Amino acid sequence: MKYTPVRREFDDLFDDDWFGAFGGKQLMRTDVREKDGKYFLDIELPGYKKEEVKVQLSNGTLTVTAAHNESSEEKDKKGNVIRQERYTGNASRSWYVGDGVKQSDVHANFKDGVLTIEVPDASKAVKEPEYIAIE
Repeated sequence: MKYTPVRREFDDLFDDDWFGAFGGKQLMRTDVREKDGKYFLDIELPGYKKEEVKVQLSNGTLTVTAAHNESSEEKDKKGNVIRQERYTGNASRSWYVGDGVKQSDVHANFKDGVLTIEVPDASKAVKEPEYIAIE
């Protein structure tokens, strides 16, 4: 008996680029570079606007969140809807960058769908001594 794989109707559909980009498989592809004691994260966010992207540093963890809402509607001459599509999506990704990194040390730039974040190497950061008040 010869084995024949079952053809599933949606197999090709989920290999489509649209699902890769918005389904999470390829969203927020990140390249990390190191130069002069700093790390640079280049994060691809195609289709997102700068206003839809947030960068947060909390307890040594850097988190990038992107939220996108899109709606398009086409009507015929009589005003009947002939096509209406909507997309709403959120994506988030986090990296531990070190407890010694302060918010003022992190710089971000968004250009042409790529978010570039500059973070100092926490292992090379000089920590200022913290003094405890004596009562």
